[in-house]
Amino acid sequence: MENNTNQLLQWSEFEKVEMRIGTIIEVNDFPEARKSAYQLTIDFGTEIGIKKSSAQITKRYGKEALVGKQIVAVVNFPKKQIGNFMSECLVLGSVNEDDIVLLSSDLKVKNGLRIG
Repeated sequence: MENNTNQLLQWSEFEKVEMRIGTIIEVNDFPEARKSAYQLTIDFGTEIGIKKSSAQITKRYGKEALVGKQIVAVVNFPKKQIGNFMSECLVLGSVNEDDIVLLSSDLKVKNGLRIG
């Protein structure tokens, strides 16, 4: 079986992935999800605006701790229907089976800043 973790990515391909900083402004339970998840509303600043995402981060994060947290997300993927919810961006995190740690900024920065 081929190991895909060592496939080289061309720089031009990486440049197409638009990762941005956003602040979580609302968190709701997502009981319809197959795995325990939250519905997040994220502010990416005036250029990108508000986007929604579903995230399976309930094991490590409570809703109260997430509001106001700045996170990293991919904002230029197509929308994805997840149950009765439309996800508009992909929140990024490190994954260890079912335990996910969100990627975030250690300093407060302007919403919408591009990760590069």
